[in-house]
Amino acid sequence: AQHGHGEEALQIVERMQLEGVNLNDITFIGILSACSHAGLVDEGYLYFDSMNQVHCITPTVEHYACMIDLLGRAGHLEEADNFIKKMPFQPSAIVWGSLLGACRVHGHVELAKRVAECILELQLQNAMVYVLLSNIFAALTRWDDKAKVRKMMEDRGIEKQQGCSWIEVNNSVHEFIAWDRSHPQTAEIYAELEMLTEQMKGAGYVPDTNLVLHDVEEEHKELLLYYHSEKLAIAFGLISVPSGEPLRIIKNLRVCTDCHTSMKFISKIVGRTIFIRDASRFHQFQDGLCSCGDYW
Repeated sequence: AQHGHGEEALQIVERMQLEGVNLNDITFIGILSACSHAGLVDEGYLYFDSMNQVHCITPTVEHYACMIDLLGRAGHLEEADNFIKKMPFQPSAIVWGSLLGACRVHGHVELAKRVAECILELQLQNAMVYVLLSNIFAALTRWDDKAKVRKMMEDRGIEKQQGCSWIEVNNSVHEFIAWDRSHPQTAEIYAELEMLTEQMKGAGYVPDTNLVLHDVEEEHKELLLYYHSEKLAIAFGLISVPSGEPLRIIKNLRVCTDCHTSMKFISKIVGRTIFIRDASRFHQFQDGLCSCGDYW
């Protein structure tokens, strides 16, 4: 499920049932997660309903959270909201957080504001809520509203989690942040990344400047995208790991769509497999494609 093979996961479940294996509540979390990561909405509903009707298992808040995540990822935001309202218990911050993340992806600002209020009633210091709401306003060029959210964070002493990427080379872990120049091989890393950027553009890559949530010129937006932490980690890996060997990166946040697109181009250009574990799932980039099918 975490690698994007949702249909294969469900085939295994079917085989388990044919062989008489009893499904339990943990199994269904895996099943619903598989549906979520593969966009299998109808299948998710069928399995969720079967918990009570067929297997006599009462869904817990974790199962409801999986369903909200499934509906949200698929863009069924109102349906997800109604699903929460029908829950037999109070929704947790995790449940609301799944819906808020979906509002960010699909640009549903009014629902996002209401969901954010629900989360803050439970967790006033939850930095993710402020950041997501700020990003939603920025994506819609509502700079004044973004500034208000940022001011609220400042007044409440809330700090945004910094995006970091890690790569292990020769039994040593190297950490990068966006625009990082602290590494002793910074010059070589930036030269490698600039060369890759030109090669990607030649292959058809177009920077997704809609992701730059700052009120700056278009040219500056492109520059802000070029040196995200995972791109720096990849560039370092390319100059440090022997040719042909796969690169393995870990990132603490969700990979942005521009970096995701870049990794597909890079995997094809350099002829390497790139594995990235972000906050959402595993990604395997190979020959210009990703195992997630661009759904994460």
